[in-house]
Amino acid sequence: MAESMKGLHRSHRCAEVTKEMIGSKVTLMGWVQKTRNKGGIVFVDLRDRSGIMQLIFENGSIDENGFERAGHLRSEFVIAVTGIVEKRSGAVNENLKTGELEVRVDSLRILAEAETPPFPIEENAKTREELRLKYRYLDLRRPDLQRNLMMRSQVTTLVRQFMANEGFLEIETPTLCKSTPEGARDYLVPSRVHPGSFYALPQSPQLFKQLLMCSGYDRYIQIARCYRDEDLRADRQPEFTQIDMELSFVDVDDVIDVNERLLAYLFKEVLGVEVALPIQRMTWKEAMNRFGSDKPDLRFGMELTDVSEVVKDSEFVVFKNALEAGGSVRGINAKGQESMPRKKIDKLVEFAKGYGAKGLAYIAIGQDGTVKSSFAKFMTEEEMQALISAMQGENGDLLLFAADKTKLVWDVLGALRLELAEQMGLLDKNEYRFVWITEFPLLEWSEEENRFTAMHHPFTMPMEEDLEYIDSDPGRVRAKAYDIVLNGNEIGGGSVRIHQNDIQEKMFEALGFTKERAYEQFGFLLDAFKYGVPPHAGLAYGLDRLVMLMAKMDSIRDVIAFPKVKDASDLMTNAPERVEEKQLKELGIEVEEQLD
Repeated sequence: MAESMKGLHRSHRCAEVTKEMIGSKVTLMGWVQKTRNKGGIVFVDLRDRSGIMQLIFENGSIDENGFERAGHLRSEFVIAVTGIVEKRSGAVNENLKTGELEVRVDSLRILAEAETPPFPIEENAKTREELRLKYRYLDLRRPDLQRNLMMRSQVTTLVRQFMANEGFLEIETPTLCKSTPEGARDYLVPSRVHPGSFYALPQSPQLFKQLLMCSGYDRYIQIARCYRDEDLRADRQPEFTQIDMELSFVDVDDVIDVNERLLAYLFKEVLGVEVALPIQRMTWKEAMNRFGSDKPDLRFGMELTDVSEVVKDSEFVVFKNALEAGGSVRGINAKGQESMPRKKIDKLVEFAKGYGAKGLAYIAIGQDGTVKSSFAKFMTEEEMQALISAMQGENGDLLLFAADKTKLVWDVLGALRLELAEQMGLLDKNEYRFVWITEFPLLEWSEEENRFTAMHHPFTMPMEEDLEYIDSDPGRVRAKAYDIVLNGNEIGGGSVRIHQNDIQEKMFEALGFTKERAYEQFGFLLDAFKYGVPPHAGLAYGLDRLVMLMAKMDSIRDVIAFPKVKDASDLMTNAPERVEEKQLKELGIEVEEQLD
């Protein structure tokens, strides 16, 4: 039978009790982790968000009724106890912060009883994720998840403190907005008051933060909720949180400077890790050529090598066709992997095909220097040796090659490089390697839409020295954009914005927008720009992804209190669900069944 808390006040959390308090009386409250009934003594591990404290119930220290009830405590009962802090009578538990202490209980109240949970509430549970997410309120009791969420809270608090000290103002922007279909799909919200019209949930506060710069607020920060209706991955959710900022009267270096100092502050305060400043910078082109990715993982080598010149006269038709079509041939050297079984190489080929490759060519260099290759019969001895030399191949190495359009080759080898690093154990979660990626292409060609699209968004400033090409060769124009990458994950990105009308009009032209369409979508921003807009720039971090890496987790679901699964549903609440017909009628909406 549950009792009330009347007259009781918790004096400490479990792990707040220290050696200095031996002999003192404390009142603790929390969940029963486990019990051990030794006959005349009952040991109970009491758990709260701070950690665990061992309780000892002994006849004589507590009345007979209390002792009897202690013997019936079960896992996840919620209890309140008062007692005296003592040095542990038994073995010290070095794994616990309170491992040298115990509390001898003289008073027990059972605040809530509990059914047996569907899985053990313990660290690093091996329970299926689907079951844990269905009972997320239980899963969140696990100490490792609680540490993650406490770290997330600490990060957001520190960000607010740091940015306030840097002169940033925290300003909220709307979450019911106008739909701007450029980019990912919007989540739409029907309006009851304006039948047939819809709000969109914001994909980011981009336009509003630019308007705040027009309004003279100079430095803005927001921990902003954002929404994108897109396919999910381990590091993606339909709703997510950004650390969003915008600054006036700045250029690239100013934004990078404040953000480098922010990152150094966070990693020092939260993890005790020193981030060496300035952080390395790398252009987009260099990142793609060396790593096949604009978010390169610098914790290991295995860089891409362009061997197009070396194999240009080869009779190997795969190489020949790729080069004749204007593509390239590139390779990576998996050091010491020459003995990889053929079955494993075949799996790598299938992996590469998943990224669009037609296949992979390989050379295995034996410990004795003998060469096995999937394409040796098409190469002369001299050509093969020149290729091995270009790849810096040594005895024991496995060389892997892709040949196709350069973008596809980058994608394939960039992904293969990470897959091999995983297999070879080269990814150290205790190492943090940051890099800024700069000078992105302003535009990228969309085969689907048969036009250029903005690589970031339509308000990104071109590099001044490339402005002359915006009409004649738009694909050549670089952007004043920058991403901050950590261990192969883009944790934040931003750009200098266009603040001159003539450049903005040129940008819309390059994107295939008519003036009418530009005004239809972004008229309120363009109108605001007529009244004196300062040069401005900004950046936004994915808070979930940043905390995931700081907490050394593999999925952002482990740092979000109530995440969705891959189909964007919530297993705990069963959202999304159908709603009552009455609600749909009020909104003037009729649901049409879709046939498969």
